[in-house]
Parts: sequence; C-alpha cells; structure tokens
Amino acid sequence: MDVLQRNVRDPQMKNLAHSGYRAVCGLICLAVAAVAGLAPPERAAGADLLRFEFEQLHMGVKVKLVLYSPDQPTANKAADAAYERIAQLDQILSDYKPESELSQLSGTAGAGRAVPVSDDLWTVLAHSQQLAQATDGAFDITVGPYVRLWRRARRSKEFPSAERLAEARAAVGFRYLRLDEKRRTAELLAPEMRLDLGGIAAGYAADEAMKILKARGVDRALVDISGDILAGEPPPDRDGWRIGFAPETGPDSPPTRYVSLRNAALTVSGDAFQHVELKGRRYSHIVDPRTGLGLTDQSSVTVVAPDCITADSLATAVSVLGPDRGLKLIEQTPGAAALIVRNVDGKLETHESKRLHQFEIKRDP
Repeated sequence: MDVLQRNVRDPQMKNLAHSGYRAVCGLICLAVAAVAGLAPPERAAGADLLRFEFEQLHMGVKVKLVLYSPDQPTANKAADAAYERIAQLDQILSDYKPESELSQLSGTAGAGRAVPVSDDLWTVLAHSQQLAQATDGAFDITVGPYVRLWRRARRSKEFPSAERLAEARAAVGFRYLRLDEKRRTAELLAPEMRLDLGGIAAGYAADEAMKILKARGVDRALVDISGDILAGEPPPDRDGWRIGFAPETGPDSPPTRYVSLRNAALTVSGDAFQHVELKGRRYSHIVDPRTGLGLTDQSSVTVVAPDCITADSLATAVSVLGPDRGLKLIEQTPGAAALIVRNVDGKLETHESKRLHQFEIKRDP
C-alpha cells in the first residue's frame, strides 16, 4: 500500500503563518495514498466498499479525508458536508479573521460585559478552561498577546522588548476569562486580551468533521487537518488505521514509529519548523503562557487520545509542562498516551507514557 508522508515544509504550509492554528512538528505518514482532489476509487479487499480520498485547503492548511463508501455520490456528499462544517468552524474560531466570532469576543476585552457565545465556541472555551485549571495555566487560550509578539519576532528576527512583554503580561491569564455555564456567556476581564485557539481549534474541527461523516453513513473514515489526525472505524480489511511518525529523524526520513488507531486521534506538536533563533538561542512558536517566552527545549510531543480536541490540546500542554509533569497529566487522562522526544545537549532523550504500547505497532505492517 502507498504511504503518504506528511512533511510540514510543504509549500501549502506557508499559509500557517496566517492561519491562527498551531503548526505540527515532525513527520507523519498515513497508510493511504496522496492525492489532489478526489483519487480514483479503490475496491477494499473482501468488501463492497470503495476507498475515496479528498483534499482541500481550510483553516489555512491542507485538510485530507479518506473515506470508505459504497459509491462515489455518497462519498462526495459526505466529504462536501464535512468540509462545509470545517469552513463554518473557521468563521467561528479564527483569531485572524476580524469578522469571526472569536475576534468579535476578543474585541470586548475589558468592556465589563458578558457576551453570549455559540455552542461551538462555548465547547472550545469550556474545554480550554478545564485544561488550564488542570495545568495551572500551562495551557492557556488567553495567550494571544504573547503569540502576537512572537509572530512579530519571527518576522523581524528581533527579541520582544521588555516593555512589550510587560504590556502583554497584563492581558494574559486564564483567570481573566470568565465563563457562565448557565447563561452560556464569556467575559474578558482585562483590557487588550486576545484569545488564541491555535492549540485546540483544529482538533475540535476534526471531531466535528467526523461527526458529519458518520451522520452521512460514512463511519470508516480518517480526517487529517495538517497533522491533527482523527481515525474513525478502520478500513474493511484492517483492524485499525496505521499511522507512522518520525519523531527522532529528519523531515525527509521514513517513519520510525507506528500506531494503529480505531476511533481515536493523534497529534504531534513541536518546534522543528516553527521557530526563530535570537541571540544564539532557538525559540519555539509555542509560547509558555506563564513566562511569555517561546519554548527553548526543542521537543517533539506525540499524543494519542480518544478524540482530537483532547489530543490537540494535550500536545500543547505537555510541550509546555515538560516530560515529568506532562506524562503525569497524560496518565491522568483516560485513554491518552504520549511520546516525548527532547534534544538535550545534542542528544535525543525519549519519554513514553505507560499506555503507548497499547497503540504502537513495532514495524511497518
């Protein structure tokens, strides 16, 4: 079977700098063939289902769908509906689009009023705040002011000034985001606050796209939003979707680790491609909300979880927490597993959670 290698140096990935969503690190490969648009259908072994593959650009990144369906019209309608749902969520969750619901909410920062939010935005905000509480702010969607400074730093190659960091610090803190569950409202308590859902939005979109596919009768499916991967029921001739990744090698190297997923998600987070070198030190695009600085430990974090919103947000949280506290968080999360690889003084240091072996395949099947 052909293998699709997910290399984030793909030319399309230049849009990530303007998407507002977290970029992935490392090499991910899926046990499916690469396509542009709709690939010719393939008959699944021993089944009355055909395999279809789609690719479109949404949320500033490539979104790939692999579906098993009895016919092309069913596959086309399911894929169209899934892409429409992702596009809808981008209009809600993007921090780059001034007309998005998230941007409109950020515009009320410090105004002293609670704002009713949609069900989708509420779900993401509530999940984010729960994880922020569990990690003492290591995961924090109010990090927007810091993220803007580091985006500017990557462009200008200049370290953010102490004055600007101090100004941003006054507007960052998950306790400045007040949610009212009964009224379904959100209030940004500090002036100049800006919410950034880059560590969670794509995962939620993948979950919602899969719901649409299953509602259309397509449950043997895989959704890949630039490395935020959600696997549904497996292909007819398999017991799971085989996904490979290369956390310990270069971007053009073949996968070194494999997992088999069924109704589960995988996300990889790190700084291999999104970083800046300032004053001889490398800073990640992932910002520690507690310090306002980009991470410097050069790590790759791979997380498996029951759904993609969990895998996506945990990957960011574990990156900030580091191996000890990060793996403790993983072990406390039902159904989650993780692999952390860090570059320590030129040597690779690997940390694995206890449940990783439940998903891992030792070699390419």
